[in-house]
Amino acid sequence: MRLLIVDDEPIIRSGLMKMAQQYTQSFQTIETAINGVEAIERIALLEPDLLITDIRMPKMDGLELCRKLHDSHPHLLKVVISGYNDFEYAQKCLSYGVKHYLLKPVTPPDLHDVFDQILKLQSQGFISVSGYIEWIERMKGSIWSLQTDEITRLLAEWRKHCCHFTVNQLQHLLDEVLLLLDTHFQTKKQFVMSGLQEPLLASTQEELFLAFECRMRTLMKELLHSRQGNYKDPMEEAKVFIDTRLSVEVTLTEVADLVGITPSYFSTLFRKMTGETFVSYRMHKRMEKARDLLSIPHKRTFDIASEVGYDDYPHFTKTFKKIYGMSPSEYRSSMGIK
Repeated sequence: MRLLIVDDEPIIRSGLMKMAQQYTQSFQTIETAINGVEAIERIALLEPDLLITDIRMPKMDGLELCRKLHDSHPHLLKVVISGYNDFEYAQKCLSYGVKHYLLKPVTPPDLHDVFDQILKLQSQGFISVSGYIEWIERMKGSIWSLQTDEITRLLAEWRKHCCHFTVNQLQHLLDEVLLLLDTHFQTKKQFVMSGLQEPLLASTQEELFLAFECRMRTLMKELLHSRQGNYKDPMEEAKVFIDTRLSVEVTLTEVADLVGITPSYFSTLFRKMTGETFVSYRMHKRMEKARDLLSIPHKRTFDIASEVGYDDYPHFTKTFKKIYGMSPSEYRSSMGIK
C-alpha cells in the first residue's frame, strides 16, 4: 500500500512517518504533505491507497481535503487525526467516506491498530487506488478504440481481482465504474449511451459480473452504431496522422487526443500494435522518407533534412547513418548521384 501523511506540524509529521515505518507490514511508499493543497498535488502524482490527515491546517484543512477527495478519489482510504476540541468537527467527515479517527496525541499502538483494521478490510475486499485508476483508463481507451480482445482481458482481470468482494462491495464498485465511464464520455462529448449509469440489478456476484459485462458490450455496439459502421482503427488513424506530418513536431499527447485515448494508454497500445514506440516509429518513417527523397537528383540534402523535420543537419546525418549504416551523401554515391 502507498501512504500519504498530511500535517502542517513538522514534528508530528515526522513522528507519524516513523510510527508508520515501524509497523509490521511495510508500506510500498510513505510520502508527506504540509496541507490539503499540497496533498491534492501529491495525490495526483503518487495515487496513494491510504491518507492520514490532520483536521486543522492552513490553506486547506482536513475536512475540505476529505470532501474533495470523496468526489475525485472515492476509493482512497482516509484516517483523520483531531484534538478533543475538534472531534465534533471531525465527525463531519463521515459523509466524506472517513471511517477511522485518531485523537491526539497519537501513539504507535493507536496508529498500528488502525492499520490492522485497514488490512483486515483489504483482505475482505480492497482494490488499490493506483490499480483502480489504471484499470479505468485502460477500459476507457479500449471502449473508445473498440478493442474487443482487450476489453475481454480487462473484464477477466476485473473478475479475478474482485472475486473476494461481497455482493454489496462489488455492486458499489461496478456502479461507480459505470458512472465514471458515463461522465468521461459525456465530458469529452464523444458518445452518450442512455442508461449507462443506471445501477446494476443482481443478487449474486456472478449476476453482477454478467450484467456489467453485458453493459460494456452494449456500450461498444452502440458506439459502433453511432459511427454508422464507419469504424477506423485508432492505430491506423494515428499512423496516418504521423506519416503525413513528418516535417513538423507532433507530440504523443496530440496524437492520443486525436484518437480519443489517454496518452499513457495510447503509448502502451501503439507499441503493442506496431512493435515500436511512438518516437521510434516516427524516426523510422522520417528516415524512410529521407531515403526516398535522396534518390531525387535535384533535391539538396540540406533541404531533405528540413522536409523530414530535422532543423539540425548534423543530427539528421547521424540518425540516417545509424539506421542505414551510411551517411546521406554516401547513400547518394551508392546510387550514382553526386
